[in-house]
Amino acid sequence: MREDWQWVEAIMPQMVTKLTSRFRMLQGVASLQPVGRRTLATSLDCSERTVRTTTDALADLGFIQMSAKGMQVTATGQRVLQGLSPIMDELAGRQQRELALAQRLNIAHCTIVPGDSTAANGNLASLAQAASQVLADELPAGKSIVAVMGGHTLANVAEALTPTLAMNRELLFVPARGGVGESPAIQANAVSARMAQRTNSDFRSLYVPEQLTTATYKPLFAEPAIHEVLQLIAQSNVVIHGIGQALVMAKRRQMTPHVIADLTAAHAVGEAFGYFFDAEGHVVSKFPRIGLDIADLAAKQLVIAVAGGAEKGTAIAAYMHLAPAQTWLITDEGAADFVLKK
Repeated sequence: MREDWQWVEAIMPQMVTKLTSRFRMLQGVASLQPVGRRTLATSLDCSERTVRTTTDALADLGFIQMSAKGMQVTATGQRVLQGLSPIMDELAGRQQRELALAQRLNIAHCTIVPGDSTAANGNLASLAQAASQVLADELPAGKSIVAVMGGHTLANVAEALTPTLAMNRELLFVPARGGVGESPAIQANAVSARMAQRTNSDFRSLYVPEQLTTATYKPLFAEPAIHEVLQLIAQSNVVIHGIGQALVMAKRRQMTPHVIADLTAAHAVGEAFGYFFDAEGHVVSKFPRIGLDIADLAAKQLVIAVAGGAEKGTAIAAYMHLAPAQTWLITDEGAADFVLKK
């Protein structure tokens, strides 16, 4: 059922929100009937304008009737309430789990999609589609600079985007970091460029390696082309990033056996933005990098973290000790179950 509703939300954004609102209003009328708009608004803690708009729609559908005494549910409306109750209970359960996960992690929002993306039969499609939906719902109108990290998960998110994301928006995608020693297709430059291509938007690239010594990368700041992109990254109001498992990311970035041994000894479990951290969120190692820093995220309007799978559960929970409060986590049942059972 949860997966069914995930696809419903994908093809008709805001439909579940509207359904929930109408069902709640119909329930309110049923419990208080006959009832006036003002009393119903007070009971449901919403504006009279919202009550008027929603109850007019319900009346047009034949689910409630108006009279001098107040609003009452019709026989058809009663059947709708009975028929929808199991569905709405399931939806409420999912929303409660998302709220519980957000509260456990001390962040603003969570979206949980079905399945386990790191399981043998799992995939990243649902996570990517959910990320696309959150962007469509939450990106402000007008100009936005979107800073994008790399990785397999974010590469899948790029493929889920469509030109509709840029409607009433002027989007500029930039990499949140320089290149790294991994497949070119999943580097931040490539992912941000693909997001721009999928949405018919603009992008800028940052052609510098991520892993440089401090003495090497500081002079690069003075290079005009690099300085311009770094300024755009700093001005970004939206950030999309993944969360990695510490040793997996260390090997992917071709770190030396000595470094990997140190990370193992320090009990590193996760990585994000060049920071390696343990299960309690204590930073055990940080590597020089060009681009966004975790400390920069606090000033961003919208921060979306996309990561799933039971295998990543420890890394996800650990990173949230460092994440800004406005983070919106998009994850799956595999990771959510792991975190909520801890």
